[in-house]
Amino acid sequence: MAGVTAFEHVCGALEAAASLNQLEARGTIRLALKQAGLEARSVTPDQMAVVLERVLPAELESRGIESAESVCSEIRSGLSSLSVDTTADSPEDVFARLGGGE
Repeated sequence: MAGVTAFEHVCGALEAAASLNQLEARGTIRLALKQAGLEARSVTPDQMAVVLERVLPAELESRGIESAESVCSEIRSGLSSLSVDTTADSPEDVFARLGGGE
């Protein structure tokens, strides 16, 4: 699944697994990421797996999704097929460019 971010993958999987539309799924996942101190554009598959395990089940339960734990577990198992994009800039790279360093 090259080219698909962890966020996009989980959003699509959540739409398919739960009775949420695209907007509801994306919003729910963004809220869970915010609670974990992460951003959708930079979350890695490993970070997303932790969010799926520890944060998202409670978010889904609060929205009336039955068996939220099993839904999250199923989605988490699909994350292993994602490749990690190593071309993204680290914070150190950004600050080095801003400071004129290499």
